[in-house]
Amino acid sequence: MHKIKLSSLNELKNWVGKQLPPSDWQTITQERIDLFAEAGGDDQWIHVDPARAAKDSPFGVTIAHGFLTLSLISRFFTDTVLIDGVTLSINYGVNKVRFTDPVLVNAKVRAHFTLASLEAFKGGVQIIWNVSMEQEGKERPCLIAEWVSRRYGEFDDEASQ
Repeated sequence: MHKIKLSSLNELKNWVGKQLPPSDWQTITQERIDLFAEAGGDDQWIHVDPARAAKDSPFGVTIAHGFLTLSLISRFFTDTVLIDGVTLSINYGVNKVRFTDPVLVNAKVRAHFTLASLEAFKGGVQIIWNVSMEQEGKERPCLIAEWVSRRYGEFDDEASQ
């Protein structure tokens, strides 16, 4: 379910320096961790072996891959905002990322987005978001990132930041 609906890319100008409402919660199940391990080839026991994690891990359970949590940013963004007039959206990169707290199996996580800047390019706008991902019940974020995305569509760069 989208929480904010913007009628155009130009409406993003009103959000520079402001935080969007948080995304929906997503549960990080063992199945999700296992599928990510299979897709990426990272089958380290801390992620995929619950019995060993219970015995040998300082967390007592398996944990999600950091890159699994990072990969959820796009999903969380689409849970948070819908921008009309966008013809294509791409991940352009990450300027900074830190996995600041392990995500335990069966934890719920969600993301907070603050719009840092907009920069017009031919055909659209490049957007930098400050992202903080939280794990339910914990004060410390589990991920912080500076995410760069590109949205293609009409954008008036007269007042972009």
